[in-house]
Amino acid sequence: MKQKKKISITTLIFIGLVLGVILGLVAPGRADFLLDITDLFGTVYMNALRMMIYPMVYCSIVAGICSAGSISATGKISGRAIGYFVFTTAAASLIGLVIPRFISLGKGVSFEMVNSDIAATEFTSILDTVKNLIPSNPVASFAEGNMLQVLIFAMITGFAAIAIGEKAKPFLDFINSFNEICLKVITVVMHFTPFGVFCTIAPVIAANGIGTILSLAQALIALYIAFYVFAFIVYGGTAKIYGKMSPFKFFGAIMPAALNAFGTCSSSATIPLSKQCAEENLDIDPSVSSIVLPMGATINMDAVSILMSFMITFFANACGIEISIGLMVVILLSNCLLSIGTPGVPGGAIASFAALAAIAGLPAGVMGVYISINTLCDMGATCVNVLGDLAATVYVQKSVEK
Repeated sequence: MKQKKKISITTLIFIGLVLGVILGLVAPGRADFLLDITDLFGTVYMNALRMMIYPMVYCSIVAGICSAGSISATGKISGRAIGYFVFTTAAASLIGLVIPRFISLGKGVSFEMVNSDIAATEFTSILDTVKNLIPSNPVASFAEGNMLQVLIFAMITGFAAIAIGEKAKPFLDFINSFNEICLKVITVVMHFTPFGVFCTIAPVIAANGIGTILSLAQALIALYIAFYVFAFIVYGGTAKIYGKMSPFKFFGAIMPAALNAFGTCSSSATIPLSKQCAEENLDIDPSVSSIVLPMGATINMDAVSILMSFMITFFANACGIEISIGLMVVILLSNCLLSIGTPGVPGGAIASFAALAAIAGLPAGVMGVYISINTLCDMGATCVNVLGDLAATVYVQKSVEK
C-alpha cells in the first residue's frame, strides 16, 4: 500500500494563516465569540513560546561559545554577524531614504487623526546605550525580557567557562542538559504552530478591518513591495553567493520560520523555529546558529529601517510637512539606537515610532492612525528580519569556513 504523503509544516502554517485572515474578515458582528476564543488560544500559544525563549537563548549561546572551542573563534562568528547586519541595515536605510521620496509616498492622502497617549521611547546617547549593556541584575534582565543584556550576560559566562577550562565542565553539563529541556518543550509547542498562527492573526485582522487596510493601502503596498524586493535581492543574493543555492531554494528551506514570524509578529518567539530551519534545512552548524540568531533577533534592524522611513515619509507628506534628506538621516540614525535591544515582540516598534515622529515634527494625532496599522506593518517587518537573521547564518558559516 502506498503511504500517505505527510503535509509539510510550511503548508499547515500557510493554511492556518489564510483561515485566520478569513475568520478575521467575516467574524466581526457575526461570530465575535470565535474571535474571543482565538484570542485566548493565541495568547496561550505566545506565552508558551515566550516561556522558554530567554532560558533557551542563554543556554544556546553559552553552549555555542564553548563548542566553538576558543574566544577567538566565537569572536569571528560574532564579528562577522555584526558586520553583516551593519551592511544590510545600511542598504535598507538607503532604500528607506530614496524610494518613499521618489514615489512621493503619502502625497494626496487624507485621513482622520486620532489622539493617542502612547509615550515615546526615551532617546538615549550612544554612551547611555553602552552603559546599559552590562546587566547589574541578570535575573531582572530575564524577568524584564531585555534580550540585549541576556546576550551580553551569556557571552560573559561563556567566555569565562572557556577560560577556566575543565573546572567549568559541571556547569556546561547543566547548561547542555537544560538546553535540551528547553528545546524539547519548544519542539512540543512547535507542533501547535499552525493553530497558533491561526489564532493570533484572526483578532488582528478583525481589529483593523478591511476599511482601515484599504484606506492606507498605498503605504502598505509600497512598504511590502520594498520589504520583499529587498529580501530577495540582499538575502537571496547572500544565499546564492555564499551558500551556493538558488534564492528560491533558500526561501523554501526557511519558509516555516518566515510564516511563523509573519503570523506572530515576534522575532524572539521565532528563534526556535529559525534554529531548526537553519540546522536541519540549511546545514548550519549549531555553534553558528546559537550565536547569530539570538543576536539577529536583537540588533537586526533592516526591515525596521525601511518601515520607519516609509511611515515617517508617508505621514509627513499626508500632513504637508517637508522632511529634508538630512533630517531623515538623523531619524534613521536615531532609529538604530532606539531599535538596539528592543524586545522582538508584537508592538515593539510603537514607542520607537512615537519618538521618531516627534523628531520629525509630526502632529501627535498620527500615532492613532499608525497604531491602527502597526500590526499589519509589523507582520511584514518581522518576517523580513527573520529572513535576514537566517541569511546571516549562511554568510557567517561560509565566511568562517573560508
